Amino acid sequence: MKKTTLLNLVLLLVSWLSFAQYSQAERDSIEKLNKEDHQQIMYQLGITKLRPGPSGNPNDANAANTDESKAKQYKELPNPLIFNNGTPVNNSNQWEERKKELFELFDNEIYGRTPKNIPNVTWEIINEKDTLEGEIPVKIKELIGIVDNSSYPEISVAIQMTVGTPLAVSKSVPLVIEFGWDMTKFKNWPQPSVPSWKEQLLKKGWAYAIIIPASFQADNDAGLTQGIIGLINKGKRRKPDDWGTLKAWSWGASKAIDYFETTPEIDTKKIAIEGLSRYGKAAIVAMAYEPRISVGFIGSSGAGGTKILRRNLGEQVENLASSAEYHWFAGNFIKYAGTLQVNDLPVDAHELIALCAPRPVFISAGSSQVEGHWVDAKGMFLGGVYASPVYELLGKKGLRTTEFPLQETNLADGEIAFRQHEGGHTTYPNWPYFIEFASRYFED
Repeated sequence: MKKTTLLNLVLLLVSWLSFAQYSQAERDSIEKLNKEDHQQIMYQLGITKLRPGPSGNPNDANAANTDESKAKQYKELPNPLIFNNGTPVNNSNQWEERKKELFELFDNEIYGRTPKNIPNVTWEIINEKDTLEGEIPVKIKELIGIVDNSSYPEISVAIQMTVGTPLAVSKSVPLVIEFGWDMTKFKNWPQPSVPSWKEQLLKKGWAYAIIIPASFQADNDAGLTQGIIGLINKGKRRKPDDWGTLKAWSWGASKAIDYFETTPEIDTKKIAIEGLSRYGKAAIVAMAYEPRISVGFIGSSGAGGTKILRRNLGEQVENLASSAEYHWFAGNFIKYAGTLQVNDLPVDAHELIALCAPRPVFISAGSSQVEGHWVDAKGMFLGGVYASPVYELLGKKGLRTTEFPLQETNLADGEIAFRQHEGGHTTYPNWPYFIEFASRYFED
């Protein structure tokens, strides 16, 4: 089996296995609780029925559209440079005011509101060792961030994180945070014999961190009364504008940065974030909301991430609003698969990218023939295209073209970069290109 094929297979199946690790009884219980939670938020919103989303199986009668000629559903996109009252944004000061409006819309309608009084996190090192990552010496720290649960002792929450720094560190170094899976559950899986992304970073003299999002907020509706969301709500169900899992995961990244600000070996002015798939969604949300993140590497984030939601290709709002995925978002979001339509959304993905401006963002996609059309590579590219005017207003460069590029074209001469690699649902083939891109901002 080819190395890249093996790597793609591993990464495609990790997400499925994170659910399959449960017993059948546990899976049945989670699915039951998912539906119950989904139904109660529909009840709160006065919605009795949702439109079903298309199927990801191209052989199904209701298969998602993969024909570009039919992907022209959206009319005019919301303009990030127009205030809610219709007046234009003409300078950076006005953009700061416009950002407040956009954050309010994303908070209320899509991702939910981050609570104001989240308990403190205390970080503890539980293991430390010197080892090798490939051929590069590295110091590994295993940490947990214990959340103060004195307000509701029935729920305990801890953030699981691994940090790797080059052994020969004479000054503070850049660091890349990855939203990742707990790979200790997959010890017997075959490992591809290629330089890992961690080895590539260490070779540059950079550090890395891996945060396990599911350690502090489960990736299902059943977990919404547990984890950090459940702790804040004291075990009760959410209100329609409460934060969803993507926001909770991004909060975890912010708490990690709090820790790095106490460690002299990390240059906290040079922190990047990376994620793939649902964790790609979390990564772009984290970057938009956390100004201490300097650079983003957003992998195959699709709908709910950097893809234009109004595009009728691949995954749709109706899929996101289903009981399988709605926990990522605020409860209010499901209105757009019920009483409202996708074109009623007051914001779209390009405005989420724009909220990162002027900080650089690298948007990564896989081959449509290998990864498939579900994540909509062109839709993610267009997210960058329509965010570009904001970067230009702030004196930076966006994407240099509005034409979707040929596969493996590296569009990286501005602060928004895009590359569709030859592989599948993975960021691995784009790591060297991202590192080159980030080097422009990380190297003195």
